[in-house]
This record gives sequence, C-alpha cells and structure tokens, in this order.
Amino acid sequence: MSAVQQKITRFYRDEEGDWVAEMDCGHTRHMRHDPPWQNRPWVLSEPGRSEWIGTLLSCKECTDLAS
Repeated sequence: MSAVQQKITRFYRDEEGDWVAEMDCGHTRHMRHDPPWQNRPWVLSEPGRSEWIGTLLSCKECTDLAS
C-alpha cells in the first residue's frame, strides 16, 4: 500500500523548540533543520514555513490505519 498523503495546516514549536508540521488529519511530523541528516533551512523563517502550508506530506499514522 502507498503512503497516505495529508496537507500541512500549520507549524508550531514542540517543548524542545523543534518545528512540527500539523496536518489536516490532526497528526504531526517534525520538520527539523539538522544538517547533514535533515536539510530544511526553510523551516527557520516564517516566510519559509508559510510557503509549505498546503503541501502534502506522507502521514505514517494514517498509512498505518489504512493498512
């Protein structure tokens, strides 16, 4: 089965200060900028995060529920 895609609805910081994307299904996914493993410099600025609102992400929880 292919991964279930959900749209990003907003970003917020978790208790450790890392950025988290919330999807329209209510599930979340961390969006860390931690080079060289995760290269997401766009998450560090409000304009960068705003550009990603509405983008589809794979949702592991929804994919697991669908299988």
